[in-house]
Amino acid sequence: MREILAKISSYNLFNYLLPGVLFAVILQELGIYSFIQDDLIIGVFVYYFIGLVVSRFGSLIVEPFLKKITFLKFVKYKDFVFATKKDSKIEILSEASNMYRTFVSMISMILILKIYKVVEYQIPELQDWNPLILSVLLLIMFLFSYRKQSQYITKRIKSHLK
Repeated sequence: MREILAKISSYNLFNYLLPGVLFAVILQELGIYSFIQDDLIIGVFVYYFIGLVVSRFGSLIVEPFLKKITFLKFVKYKDFVFATKKDSKIEILSEASNMYRTFVSMISMILILKIYKVVEYQIPELQDWNPLILSVLLLIMFLFSYRKQSQYITKRIKSHLK
């Protein structure tokens, strides 16, 4: 276990594992859902995955929404890449920014799940559909995440070719 934790980067720790653990604990404490694991090794993987989902929700939903309402404004990606070559602190600041986005995403998802629980209480048949709903939502989210990551790779390659 110590070897696994040693290989987790600070980005993965603060943007996936920590939010995943907090998300699971908060949902448990609020009586919404229980994702708490008894087995520590399984727990690390489950919490990491939960944190990954929370982070992707932030990247695909929260960030674009905040940009659309002009709460956020970013520079062009090529300018970001160029600036990070000149100032390594930008990477650290970006990592912190992503952590805050993930926490906003986590809180948003907790509120959404609480609302869903209320709806589920009103429509008990919905519980039978939960695995399918979750599977479809995860599939859609990871398809869009894959596309977004591929676009970043393409932009990064193009920035080096200029």
